[in-house]
Amino acid sequence: MIEELIQSYGHLFERELLEEINQVGTFKEIPEGYKLIEIGEYIRSMPLLISGAIKVIREDSEGDELLLYFLERGDTCAMTLSCCIGQTKSEIRAVAELDTKLVMIPIQKMEEWTGKYRSWRNFVFESYHSRLMEMLEAIDSIAFMNMDERLLKYLGDKVKVTQDKMVHTTHQEIAYELHTSRVVISRLLKNLEKLGKIKLHRNNIEVFNL
Repeated sequence: MIEELIQSYGHLFERELLEEINQVGTFKEIPEGYKLIEIGEYIRSMPLLISGAIKVIREDSEGDELLLYFLERGDTCAMTLSCCIGQTKSEIRAVAELDTKLVMIPIQKMEEWTGKYRSWRNFVFESYHSRLMEMLEAIDSIAFMNMDERLLKYLGDKVKVTQDKMVHTTHQEIAYELHTSRVVISRLLKNLEKLGKIKLHRNNIEVFNL
Protein backbone atom coordinates (compact mmCIF):
# COMPACT_ATOMS: atom_id res chain seq x y z
CA MET A 1 0.00 0.00 0.00
CA ILE A 2 3.03 2.29 0.37
CA GLU A 3 3.07 2.79 -3.41
CA GLU A 4 -0.50 4.13 -3.36
CA LEU A 5 0.36 6.42 -0.46
CA ILE A 6 3.30 7.80 -2.41
CA GLN A 7 1.11 8.42 -5.47
CA SER A 8 -1.48 10.31 -3.41
CA TYR A 9 0.67 12.03 -0.79
CA GLY A 10 4.28 11.78 -1.98
CA HIS A 11 4.22 15.43 -3.08
CA LEU A 12 3.08 16.48 0.41
CA PHE A 13 4.91 14.23 2.90
CA GLU A 14 8.49 13.09 3.31
CA ARG A 15 9.34 9.40 2.98
CA GLU A 16 9.73 8.92 6.75
CA LEU A 17 6.19 10.17 7.40
CA LEU A 18 4.77 8.07 4.56
CA GLU A 19 6.40 4.99 6.08
CA GLU A 20 4.90 5.81 9.50
CA ILE A 21 1.46 6.23 7.92
CA ASN A 22 1.91 2.85 6.26
CA GLN A 23 2.84 1.25 9.59
CA VAL A 24 0.19 2.71 11.92
CA GLY A 25 -2.67 3.49 9.54
CA THR A 26 -5.64 1.21 8.98
CA PHE A 27 -6.33 0.75 5.27
CA LYS A 28 -9.94 0.45 4.18
CA GLU A 29 -11.80 -0.09 0.95
CA ILE A 30 -15.38 1.13 1.22
CA PRO A 31 -18.14 0.81 -1.37
CA GLU A 32 -20.21 3.62 -2.84
CA GLY A 33 -22.93 4.62 -0.38
CA TYR A 34 -21.04 3.41 2.70
CA LYS A 35 -21.49 5.66 5.75
CA LEU A 36 -18.01 6.34 7.10
CA ILE A 37 -18.93 8.88 9.78
CA GLU A 38 -22.32 9.49 11.41
CA ILE A 39 -23.63 12.56 13.22
CA GLY A 40 -23.32 12.19 16.98
CA GLU A 41 -20.49 9.64 16.91
CA TYR A 42 -17.14 10.10 18.60
CA ILE A 43 -14.33 9.94 16.05
CA ARG A 44 -11.11 8.18 17.02
CA SER A 45 -9.25 8.45 13.71
CA MET A 46 -9.12 10.65 10.61
CA PRO A 47 -9.26 9.56 6.96
CA LEU A 48 -6.66 10.19 4.27
CA LEU A 49 -8.16 9.50 0.85
CA ILE A 50 -6.14 7.42 -1.58
CA SER A 51 -8.79 7.13 -4.28
CA GLY A 52 -12.51 7.70 -4.76
CA ALA A 53 -14.59 10.47 -3.18
CA ILE A 54 -16.59 11.15 -0.02
CA LYS A 55 -19.40 13.66 0.41
CA VAL A 56 -19.74 15.52 3.70
CA ILE A 57 -23.27 16.38 4.81
CA ARG A 58 -24.99 18.38 7.54
CA GLU A 59 -28.46 17.60 8.86
CA ASP A 60 -31.07 19.91 10.40
CA SER A 61 -33.40 19.17 13.31
CA GLU A 62 -36.02 17.77 10.93
CA GLY A 63 -33.62 15.32 9.32
CA ASP A 64 -33.15 17.22 6.06
CA GLU A 65 -29.63 17.06 4.64
CA LEU A 66 -27.39 19.69 3.09
CA LEU A 67 -24.28 18.86 1.08
CA LEU A 68 -21.25 20.80 2.35
CA TYR A 69 -18.36 19.58 0.21
CA PHE A 70 -16.61 16.59 -1.38
CA LEU A 71 -13.32 14.99 -0.35
CA GLU A 72 -11.09 13.56 -3.07
CA ARG A 73 -7.70 11.86 -3.35
CA GLY A 74 -5.11 13.65 -1.24
CA ASP A 75 -7.74 15.22 1.04
CA THR A 76 -8.80 14.83 4.63
CA CYS A 77 -11.75 16.24 6.57
CA ALA A 78 -11.04 19.25 8.79
CA MET A 79 -14.22 18.65 10.79
CA THR A 80 -12.95 15.16 11.56
CA LEU A 81 -9.67 16.66 12.73
CA SER A 82 -11.51 19.02 15.09
CA CYS A 83 -13.64 16.24 16.55
CA CYS A 84 -10.62 13.96 17.07
CA ILE A 85 -8.45 16.55 18.76
CA GLY A 86 -11.30 18.03 20.82
CA GLN A 87 -12.78 14.59 21.57
CA THR A 88 -16.23 15.90 20.64
CA LYS A 89 -19.08 14.24 18.75
CA SER A 90 -19.27 14.53 14.99
CA GLU A 91 -21.45 17.29 13.56
CA ILE A 92 -21.33 15.84 10.04
CA ARG A 93 -22.14 12.69 8.09
CA ALA A 94 -19.57 11.34 5.63
CA VAL A 95 -20.75 8.99 2.87
CA ALA A 96 -18.75 7.41 0.05
CA GLU A 97 -19.72 9.03 -3.26
CA LEU A 98 -17.68 6.41 -5.14
CA ASP A 99 -15.91 3.19 -4.24
CA THR A 100 -13.12 4.58 -2.09
CA LYS A 101 -9.74 3.59 -0.68
CA LEU A 102 -8.48 5.39 2.41
CA VAL A 103 -6.22 5.05 5.41
CA MET A 104 -7.44 5.89 8.92
CA ILE A 105 -4.91 7.65 11.15
CA PRO A 106 -5.26 7.21 14.96
CA ILE A 107 -5.71 10.36 17.01
CA GLN A 108 -2.46 9.81 18.97
CA LYS A 109 -0.38 10.00 15.80
CA MET A 110 -2.18 13.10 14.54
CA GLU A 111 -0.99 15.04 17.60
CA GLU A 112 2.51 13.53 17.57
CA TRP A 113 3.10 14.29 13.88
CA THR A 114 1.98 17.90 14.28
CA GLY A 115 5.10 18.52 16.34
CA LYS A 116 7.37 16.07 14.52
CA TYR A 117 6.75 16.83 10.85
CA ARG A 118 6.42 20.28 9.31
CA SER A 119 4.81 18.72 6.21
CA TRP A 120 2.06 17.18 8.36
CA ARG A 121 1.48 20.46 10.21
CA ASN A 122 1.20 22.35 6.91
CA PHE A 123 -1.15 19.70 5.55
CA VAL A 124 -3.46 20.05 8.56
CA PHE A 125 -3.55 23.86 8.34
CA GLU A 126 -4.11 23.81 4.57
CA SER A 127 -6.89 21.25 5.02
CA TYR A 128 -8.64 23.52 7.52
CA HIS A 129 -8.35 26.41 5.08
CA SER A 130 -9.61 24.41 2.08
CA ARG A 131 -12.62 22.99 3.91
CA LEU A 132 -13.45 26.42 5.37
CA MET A 133 -13.44 27.94 1.89
CA GLU A 134 -15.69 25.13 0.63
CA MET A 135 -18.14 25.63 3.49
CA LEU A 136 -18.22 29.37 2.83
CA GLU A 137 -18.94 28.58 -0.80
CA ALA A 138 -21.80 26.33 0.31
CA ILE A 139 -23.17 29.12 2.51
CA ASP A 140 -22.84 31.64 -0.34
CA SER A 141 -24.72 29.33 -2.70
CA ILE A 142 -27.63 29.14 -0.25
CA ALA A 143 -27.63 32.85 0.54
CA PHE A 144 -26.96 34.35 -2.88
CA MET A 145 -27.74 31.82 -5.62
CA ASN A 146 -31.10 30.94 -7.12
CA MET A 147 -32.01 27.27 -6.97
CA ASP A 148 -31.30 26.80 -10.68
CA GLU A 149 -27.75 28.16 -10.14
CA ARG A 150 -27.28 25.88 -7.12
CA LEU A 151 -28.45 22.92 -9.20
CA LEU A 152 -25.97 23.75 -11.97
CA LYS A 153 -23.16 24.02 -9.42
CA TYR A 154 -24.21 20.72 -7.85
CA LEU A 155 -24.14 18.88 -11.18
CA GLY A 156 -20.81 20.48 -12.09
CA ASP A 157 -19.29 19.41 -8.76
CA LYS A 158 -20.57 15.86 -9.26
CA VAL A 159 -19.03 15.64 -12.73
CA LYS A 160 -15.72 16.99 -11.44
CA VAL A 161 -15.54 14.57 -8.52
CA THR A 162 -16.61 11.44 -10.40
CA GLN A 163 -14.94 12.43 -13.70
CA ASP A 164 -18.06 11.05 -15.34
CA LYS A 165 -20.54 13.14 -17.33
CA MET A 166 -23.27 10.67 -16.34
CA VAL A 167 -24.51 11.64 -12.87
CA HIS A 168 -26.04 8.58 -11.20
CA THR A 169 -28.69 9.92 -8.86
CA THR A 170 -32.43 10.48 -8.52
CA HIS A 171 -34.39 13.72 -8.41
CA GLN A 172 -35.26 12.96 -4.79
CA GLU A 173 -31.63 12.48 -3.79
CA ILE A 174 -30.70 15.82 -5.36
CA ALA A 175 -33.59 17.46 -3.53
CA TYR A 176 -32.33 16.10 -0.20
CA GLU A 177 -28.81 17.36 -0.78
CA LEU A 178 -29.92 20.80 -1.98
CA HIS A 179 -32.51 21.11 0.78
CA THR A 180 -35.51 21.57 -1.49
CA SER A 181 -38.41 19.54 -2.92
CA ARG A 182 -38.33 16.87 -5.62
CA VAL A 183 -40.96 18.79 -7.61
CA VAL A 184 -38.71 21.86 -7.80
CA ILE A 185 -35.69 19.79 -8.84
CA SER A 186 -37.67 17.92 -11.52
CA ARG A 187 -38.94 21.19 -13.00
CA LEU A 188 -35.47 22.76 -13.06
CA LEU A 189 -33.92 19.64 -14.61
CA LYS A 190 -36.50 19.69 -17.39
CA ASN A 191 -35.63 23.33 -18.05
CA LEU A 192 -31.94 22.47 -18.25
CA GLU A 193 -32.75 19.66 -20.66
CA LYS A 194 -34.65 22.10 -22.91
CA LEU A 195 -31.57 24.35 -22.88
CA GLY A 196 -29.42 21.44 -24.04
CA LYS A 197 -27.26 21.38 -20.94
CA ILE A 198 -28.32 17.90 -19.78
CA LYS A 199 -30.17 14.79 -20.93
CA LEU A 200 -32.47 13.07 -18.46
CA HIS A 201 -32.41 9.27 -18.21
CA ARG A 202 -33.94 6.93 -15.66
CA ASN A 203 -32.01 7.56 -12.39
CA ASN A 204 -29.22 9.17 -14.43
CA ILE A 205 -28.48 12.66 -15.73
CA GLU A 206 -26.13 13.11 -18.66
CA VAL A 207 -24.33 16.44 -18.40
CA PHE A 208 -23.24 18.25 -21.57
CA ASN A 209 -22.47 21.95 -21.13
CA LEU A 210 -22.26 23.62 -17.73
